[in-house]
Amino acid sequence: MKEFNVRIATIEDVKKFVSKVMSYDFDIDLISGRYAIDAKSIMGIFSIDLSKELKLVAHTDDTAELEEAISDFIVK
Repeated sequence: MKEFNVRIATIEDVKKFVSKVMSYDFDIDLISGRYAIDAKSIMGIFSIDLSKELKLVAHTDDTAELEEAISDFIVK
């Protein structure tokens, strides 16, 4: 399991983000406060507060390809 801090600020960002994470077979969650949602769900993402930084949890040990794909969203 690997965690990243991400920021998804706009509707376009949500669409781009979901299209990137949909291609992975492992589970990916976004956590905002006490809420955890499926990162592959557009409706789920719109149900959380996007004005704040989110925690992404990838349920795999091999995240190099995912990290490259979502690098525009990762908060450094």
